[in-house]
Amino acid sequence: MNIDFSKSGGMVPVIIQNEQTLEVLMLGFMNEEAFQKTEQEGKVTFFSRSKNRLWTKGEDSGHFLWVKSIALDCDSDALLIKVNPVGPTCHTGSRSCFGTEYNQNFIFKLAEIINDRYKNPVEGSYVNRLRGKGLNKIAQKVGEEGVETVIAALNETEGDFINEASDLLFHLLVLLKEKDITLETIAKNLESRHK
Repeated sequence: MNIDFSKSGGMVPVIIQNEQTLEVLMLGFMNEEAFQKTEQEGKVTFFSRSKNRLWTKGEDSGHFLWVKSIALDCDSDALLIKVNPVGPTCHTGSRSCFGTEYNQNFIFKLAEIINDRYKNPVEGSYVNRLRGKGLNKIAQKVGEEGVETVIAALNETEGDFINEASDLLFHLLVLLKEKDITLETIAKNLESRHK
């Protein structure tokens, strides 16, 4: 990666984005040493302008930003780093330093929660109870929720329709997990079909 550190006095801006939800979490700066440390350790290290030193995000709080991918912009003077954040990113305790009101991409977070239930079963979890009934029951629930969504769309209130559509989407996410298909796979398929 040929990063041009010369344009801004030895530093480049770095946009941090949640790899799962694609939410922008923060903006920081890196010099060449911070970039090398980030690559070597797999967690984001910035050059802190206020501390005038290297600063690994999470070094005090434990809220590290684990690197999933690094992309360089077309002018070679800015980075986009997709991360798996541990805990809140902002020092205020917020998910994002930009104070977004809600997670615009919560569906990815929900898929992550379902995945976690599969890896780490929780007693009493609906996902785990449904999983225990097997593929046929999960597929049946998707069908039932699909029918209920159609009925709500045609004959019920907007709130009822929103609730049924939410149930349908949730059960579809469980079915995708049961079949070991990711949302990214579905998104790529839809993108390839878009003309």
